[in-house]
Amino acid sequence: MNEKTKGIGYGLSAYLIWGSFPVVIAMLSFADPFEIVVWRVIFGFAFGFLVILFTKNFREYLSVFKKPKQLIWITLAAVVIYVNWQVYVYAVAYGNVLEASLGYFINPLVTIALATIFLREKLNVLQWVSVGLGFVAVLVLSVNYGQPPFIALTLALSFGIYGLAKNKLGGKVSALNSFTVETTLLLPLGIIQLVFLAGIMQIQFGYAGLGPSLGLAAYGVLTAIPLLLFGAAAKRVPLSYIGFMQYLTPTLQFLLGLFLFQEPMPAARWVGFAMVWFALSILSFDALRQLRNRSRLVAPVA
Repeated sequence: MNEKTKGIGYGLSAYLIWGSFPVVIAMLSFADPFEIVVWRVIFGFAFGFLVILFTKNFREYLSVFKKPKQLIWITLAAVVIYVNWQVYVYAVAYGNVLEASLGYFINPLVTIALATIFLREKLNVLQWVSVGLGFVAVLVLSVNYGQPPFIALTLALSFGIYGLAKNKLGGKVSALNSFTVETTLLLPLGIIQLVFLAGIMQIQFGYAGLGPSLGLAAYGVLTAIPLLLFGAAAKRVPLSYIGFMQYLTPTLQFLLGLFLFQEPMPAARWVGFAMVWFALSILSFDALRQLRNRSRLVAPVA
């Protein structure tokens, strides 16, 4: 296989793993959602740290803590991804897989809105239309739900800010080091949360048996693996490929919510989702158009 083919394989594998998370969380439903997140942090950190030691990148890992500007953005990334994990696991555990998938469908729209506000990027007409459609879709879904889709909005906003923080790093920190530093910073929060949970309920790790406990640990490892696959893909394929592959994760989550978990999908909700999908199709068309125009600009003259 050439490098491009390998990159596509790595990228698809990453998004397939992310898309399967509702099934993984459902298998871990014997534990409280907030306990699941604690072990996700602890074992995610443990796996990342072991990989750093194995690949002899410990010096690079430590160097992040000595660079205040990098550390500020990674700290912001850690905080918002912690919120994202808590909300996502809670959503899946309590039968809101469809709304969680909506959050990742509207994430690209939120991302370009954040880029406009914080990075001062200018949107063209098609991008404005996409964002506007996404906003109307949220209003339609708010009427259907009887309230704004808080789960979807929180997931989209937190992941959008996470992407913004990573953008500010400018590629100066590898995916592995960034993930491990993030989980390092989250360890104290995770331990405090674990102590609090132990005071009000039975902790399932260790108590539920070997198999379930290994499952909780494996979820932490699964958090790191797709990030490493994604990093490998990003080095081998154009960013435009990654942009289109990202829709695989919410699509899989949507199908799981609809067919496996059989969550209700009334007509008004279909309308809201369809508006989001239409907005994304416009965004994708615009991305292809811009990519084609750039290709013409750099094409050699015959």
